[in-house]
Amino acid sequence: MRHYEVIFLVHPDQSDQVPSMIKRYKALIKQNNGNIHRLEDWGRRQLAYPINKVHKAHYSLMNIECDKPTIEELESSFRFNDAVIRYLILHKDEAITDASPMMKGHEEGRENKAEKVTEAEDYQETYAE
Repeated sequence: MRHYEVIFLVHPDQSDQVPSMIKRYKALIKQNNGNIHRLEDWGRRQLAYPINKVHKAHYSLMNIECDKPTIEELESSFRFNDAVIRYLILHKDEAITDASPMMKGHEEGRENKAEKVTEAEDYQETYAE
């Protein structure tokens, strides 16, 4: 079995369908004895350049382990799904399970925001007395 990194972009009008699409793709992979090592839903983000006059898309990332027929079936399902505006499938040497840089930055941003809120509350408590 080979390791792959799969990223697909969904049209923003179809964002509500992303969870069911992910569920379908997970079932396809598991049905063919594959493994999902990492699954991240990055949400709706700005595109670097417009694709078919669309400026935003819903991003999803999967790191999977499967055989060649499964990845071909997954690729054909991307190709024939009108909601998927772009996809990229990369062959990897090993399974990647840790968080992507995109999610690490998101988590750090959350931690920084929580620290700022705590500092602001401490400041208000100190000077409110």
